Amino acid sequence: MKCLELIQKLETLAPSACACDWDNVGLLVGWQEQEIHRILIALDATDEVVEEAIRMRADLLLTHHPLIFKPLKKVNDDDFIALRVMSLIQYNVNYYAMHTNFDAAPGCMADIAAGRLGLMEPDVLEVMGTMEIDGKPVPYGIGKVGALPYAMTLKELALFVKERFGLPFITVYGEHAVKETVTRVAIAPGSGKSSIAYAEKAGAEVLITGDIGHHEGIDAAANHLAVLDAGHYGLEHLFIGFMADYLEREYGDSLEIHKTAAAFPAAVL
Repeated sequence: MKCLELIQKLETLAPSACACDWDNVGLLVGWQEQEIHRILIALDATDEVVEEAIRMRADLLLTHHPLIFKPLKKVNDDDFIALRVMSLIQYNVNYYAMHTNFDAAPGCMADIAAGRLGLMEPDVLEVMGTMEIDGKPVPYGIGKVGALPYAMTLKELALFVKERFGLPFITVYGEHAVKETVTRVAIAPGSGKSSIAYAEKAGAEVLITGDIGHHEGIDAAANHLAVLDAGHYGLEHLFIGFMADYLEREYGDSLEIHKTAAAFPAAVL
């Protein structure tokens, strides 16, 4: 199919209008009329992922985080971002990013993450707007907040999150900031510093997110909100499997869908 046809399908899943104003999503490199036969899905367009896309002769690289975020003033081999863009163009690899639009759109990142935890009757944590679905306005936005399937201690919850998201480690802030067991939690995949205030306002006892600094963590604990920091990659890597399954269901008979072989970017030594 033409790249434009695939873009239109992706827009129905996670409309670009759902993205934050500061974000950069959509077709960032490539040709709308190019035929797409082989797709590689990754979280980031790292050197290894770009090389993998070229090696397998992918027609489209699909990632969550956008490779081009800040404006490029020069496109040459002095800049590592520009060099990746040049490589994609040189080998006819289209490049499409689904970032905060995927984070926020109904049925995407926030809902998938809440589903991994089995949250009951989850609400949007940070409402950004509403979409009309089946004739009804449905709120969308960053993160979810709801009840766990059963009460857990903070340690049990940390182990549960590690198991559900396949994490090698997790950082806990506020071990003594909550009561013996917790039931109401918020989850905001990605960088969740700005979600702390929303989690507190929503009455969450624990926020599960990533990229929490020392001071944010201890300040949240002082306000009786424990924080489980799973890292930025730790919760958002579910994008890869979800999009592979989605495209296989929709186009498995006509497109080759591949998930990156790049390894988890952090390890415990």
